Amino acid sequence: MGWRACRCTLDEQHGPIEHAHTWDIAVVGAGPAGTAAALAALSAQPELNVLLLDRSEFPRDKACGDGIAPQVLDVLADVGATGLLDDKVTIPRLRLERGDASVSRVMARPAWVVPRRDFDNRLVDAATAAGARLRKYRVRTVSLDRDAVLVNGDVRARVLVGADGAHSAVRTAIGVPAVRRQAFALRGYTDTPAGRRGQQVIVFGQSRQPSYAWSFDCGDGLANVGYGELLTGKHPPLSRDLLLQQLDELLPGAAQGGHGWLGHHLPLSSWRFRQPDGPVLLAGDAAGLINPLTGEGIYYAVATGVLAGRAAVAALRAGHPVSAGRRHRVAVRSLLARHLRHTALASRLVSAPALVAAGLRAAARDQAVFDEIVEIGLAQGLMSRRLIQALARS
Repeated sequence: MGWRACRCTLDEQHGPIEHAHTWDIAVVGAGPAGTAAALAALSAQPELNVLLLDRSEFPRDKACGDGIAPQVLDVLADVGATGLLDDKVTIPRLRLERGDASVSRVMARPAWVVPRRDFDNRLVDAATAAGARLRKYRVRTVSLDRDAVLVNGDVRARVLVGADGAHSAVRTAIGVPAVRRQAFALRGYTDTPAGRRGQQVIVFGQSRQPSYAWSFDCGDGLANVGYGELLTGKHPPLSRDLLLQQLDELLPGAAQGGHGWLGHHLPLSSWRFRQPDGPVLLAGDAAGLINPLTGEGIYYAVATGVLAGRAAVAALRAGHPVSAGRRHRVAVRSLLARHLRHTALASRLVSAPALVAAGLRAAARDQAVFDEIVEIGLAQGLMSRRLIQALARS
């Protein structure tokens, strides 16, 4: 069936979606997970018809700490997206504090702090340059037909990737429960004080736990600042005023003059990754993949997005799209299963203030311990014997 024969609907900003056309892969959500899935699929098979659906028009803001670990760029480079942050300033130093315990060291590899409005838009540009088609479109329903996945009853795809965030409509539609353990954070921007330039600063809470405040220098005179805590039900309900109060208590002056405040829920990873069989895949926040130790989610999003794109291509090449779910589950577990078990354990340990202080003291004594803690918090590191022994000695 040709283009002109398709039944089409105008899609607000980006022209028609061809409803009678069956897309090879449709991706719901054009953030890091969704664009990574599209990039991975098109780098493996450039002739594929890949559709990116997002309810927002880009560029758009997104509540986040804005930290971009170098491992994120490693994964993106592997699917052809290079030079994304060549014009940005790296942030070499990380400072961690809790009460009197602290450590400040240069990281083994510097990170970036890039507002998501900018970073996500660059990823969208990379995906569309590779051949993906972007449409502004709100997804409400997902269902299975005999030979396709249907979005809102009319957009058809052989494989669908759900990368639509913490409140994923795709995850809900396929019956995967939301992650129980959640945190909430508030983020804004303010001028970077001299004492926090060139640094990512994290100060762990002492009254409401587990919690921390942060100030991440963007390198352009502004800092991304915020406060987040685990939702345990043990404390009074959160409000904007309370979140700002906690931020200012842990990082004095950080909330002063702040703007662009946005709050967001964080579905924290457990030790399990849930991915059902079938032609619908989950990646990033939609899969409940956010580091429970740090709240970092961009590495998980990009890494699992790439794996979703590759699983979709492998299933299509095999002529068996319903095998995509199994392929994706195996790939994600192979990459992250051990790491998720270790972060699940580590996130329980940081609920004990004495262990947080012990970790900071151990990192202050030993660069290798510091580097291991950073790797666990930002990518796919493990709790090594050396780290456990260092904690015990502290």
